[in-house]
Amino acid sequence: MPESSTPISIRILDKEYTVGCPPSERDALLQAAQLLDHKMREMRDGGRVIGAERVAVITALNLAHELLQDRRRHDILADAVGAGMQRIQGKLELALRSDSSGQTV
Repeated sequence: MPESSTPISIRILDKEYTVGCPPSERDALLQAAQLLDHKMREMRDGGRVIGAERVAVITALNLAHELLQDRRRHDILADAVGAGMQRIQGKLELALRSDSSGQTV
């Protein structure tokens, strides 16, 4: 059964928002809001972007870019682990075949 949403208040750039969230996701939502607030403050205080809407869009774009980079790194690592596991499995199968036939590897 899906969890019911509970209203949670978060603050981003000194503005309060109420967001519906299942109780089990409350801590994750608060962490996400804190990260977003921090990133948006960095962007705004850096003086490169002016206006709350532009700060929000540029921050979202930067976070999306970081997410895509992390996904690419994850995919590369997953492929490397999978290839390594296949090599190990092949060596194990070869060793087991050789052992069961009485031959030394």
